[in-house]
Amino acid sequence: MARASARRHAQAVFQIALERDELDRWRNDLGMIADAMKDSIIYAFLENPKIHFGEKTKIMSQRLEGISPLAVNLALLLVTKRRLGIVEELASEYGRLVDEHRGIAHAETTTAIPLDGEAKDRITQRLSDTVAKEILLATKVDPSIIGGLTIRIGDKLIDGSTKSRLLALKKSLVEAAK
Repeated sequence: MARASARRHAQAVFQIALERDELDRWRNDLGMIADAMKDSIIYAFLENPKIHFGEKTKIMSQRLEGISPLAVNLALLLVTKRRLGIVEELASEYGRLVDEHRGIAHAETTTAIPLDGEAKDRITQRLSDTVAKEILLATKVDPSIIGGLTIRIGDKLIDGSTKSRLLALKKSLVEAAK
C-alpha cells in the first residue's frame, strides 16, 4: 500500500515538475523533505495526532525553509494524511522518473563477491549498449548466489547466477529420472 501510494504521489509530482520545468528543483525539495523526516523527533511531532495542525505547519515551514511553497504543501498534505512514512520512497521514485525521462536507466547487479571498478565499468558499458541508455549501476553482494551474477533493470531480471543454474540442472535431472 505504502509503495503504491509513494509511486502515485511521485508520478503526480513528476507531472507538476515537468509542466513547470522544475525537475531538478523538485528533486532537491523532495530530498530536503526526506532528510527532515529522518529526524525522529520531528517525525514523531508531525505524526502525533494530539498536536494541532497549525503547530505542525509552523514547524514544517521553519524546517523546510527555502523549498518551493508547492513542496511544503505536499509535505503538509502527507502530514494530514498521515503518510510521512512514504517520503523517502516518494523521493526515490521521483528521482527514478526524472532519470527515466532523461534517458537514464537504473540497474542493480548482485554478485557472490564484490566487483572491482573495472568489472563494474564493463557491466555498465554492456548494459548501456544493450538498452541504449545511460546506466546508473548499483551493486550488491549476496554469497548465496554462489557465482555469476543477477542484473535487474526496471522490472526485468537477468539471472546468470550459479545458484539458478544448479537449480535448473537439479530440476531437469528430477524430470529425466521420472
